[in-house]
Amino acid sequence: MEIIQNYIGGKFVPPAGGQYLDNFNPATGEIYGKIPDSGPEDVEAAVQAAEAAFPDWSRMPLEQRHDILRAVSDGILANLDRLAEAESRDSGKTITTARTVDIPRAALNFKFFATALLHFASESYHMPGALSYTLRQPLGVVGGISPWNLPLYLFTWKVAPALAAGNCVIGKPSEVTPLTAWLLGEICNAAGMPPGVFNIVHGLGPRAGEAIVRHPKIKAVSFTGSTRAGAEIARIAAPMFKKLSLELGGKNPNLIFADCDYDKMLETTVGSSFNNQGQICLCGSRIYVERPIYDRFKKDFVERVRAMRVGDPSDPDSRLGAVVSKMHFDKVLSYIELAKTEGGAILCGGTALQMPGHLSGGWYIAPTVIEGLPIACRTNQEEIFGPVVTIQPFDTDDEALALANGVPYGLSSTVWTNDLRRTQRFAAELQAGIVWVNCWLLRDLRTPFGGVKQSGVGREGGWEAMRFFTETKSVTLAG
Repeated sequence: MEIIQNYIGGKFVPPAGGQYLDNFNPATGEIYGKIPDSGPEDVEAAVQAAEAAFPDWSRMPLEQRHDILRAVSDGILANLDRLAEAESRDSGKTITTARTVDIPRAALNFKFFATALLHFASESYHMPGALSYTLRQPLGVVGGISPWNLPLYLFTWKVAPALAAGNCVIGKPSEVTPLTAWLLGEICNAAGMPPGVFNIVHGLGPRAGEAIVRHPKIKAVSFTGSTRAGAEIARIAAPMFKKLSLELGGKNPNLIFADCDYDKMLETTVGSSFNNQGQICLCGSRIYVERPIYDRFKKDFVERVRAMRVGDPSDPDSRLGAVVSKMHFDKVLSYIELAKTEGGAILCGGTALQMPGHLSGGWYIAPTVIEGLPIACRTNQEEIFGPVVTIQPFDTDDEALALANGVPYGLSSTVWTNDLRRTQRFAAELQAGIVWVNCWLLRDLRTPFGGVKQSGVGREGGWEAMRFFTETKSVTLAG
């Protein structure tokens, strides 16, 4: 039984209330660990540790701060196999995905922002008799609350820039996938992270997460998760005038035109639909195909999806693993049933999968393709966040654009075309924070990341993250 502890002041400590939550293995449905059921007392202890560490950390020479963050990056890579196995066991994702995507990206996040802090520049302006310049100073103690779908990947995406900017951090990973965040504490100690600079409080959103949002000494909160939870965080934090970055849900369109590179499109679309069991906020869950190639695409796509191997996440040959929890398993299946009542035709999948042996209690769903649903139905309007996509033909560019924009979300979109004028039009008119043309999930960490409408507020990545975690001060010197 893996007993996880909070990481406060550089030490692993039990929750103040002595209460723990069960931690499940999605592949088997079995309890394999316990995590702290933390509350306000634990957050208060973490804030006190962070406040004590802040003066020295914020004034530390940049090269020294850089070296510590680079050492964390190196430590993640040195523990690649251990972290990948933990991530797969905790989340149900395949060991291949964890080893090739999640853990390397977590290391890159620390490496990227370790370098960024050395080059984070301020503006200066000269006018006759005076010089104005900008100071960007760390906020103090900040909070980061991350989701379960890409546990270490997205946890470090928040923690690394906050630390690089000179803040001390209270992080709360998802209670569903806490294991790699716990192991990150060990790596930070080995890297020479001063005690209290980085603290991890485990527990439920309504207890530990809300305590972070409500604490008056936590100056900013970066959150990735559901739109519902983001709205509640905004309701609490806005009257306190905290800085907020909210990366929320998505219901992303994948627009496929007849002039696309068909083979590249097909291969990428299988991945953009079902990677990580469809549990990526950037997955293209609504697929719109220009009518001249619709029948060909439907045949080829369904054939490829049917051939995807769903199996033991620890097996390198498995393409898909288990969904993350029993609650999420039930939610995804309920949407498949809803799609049927709304008139959708299940082209493949549509069922839970019963696995053999020790996997028999796990939460597996066959990758599902649904046809024949109108844009206004709930299946096409609400985020399912599982291995479920809908497909539909379109006839004109205007129709494709209306379908793409016809939902309350606006995180990402994908366009497959070799028409330059169409590319420029859609890049400008799609209501999304990210537009991929002839690719998907190709990320330059220097670029802003975030959505519009109900997909969030603010941007992460590159200088946007460094600016979010600093306060701007304008200084004018007269001669």
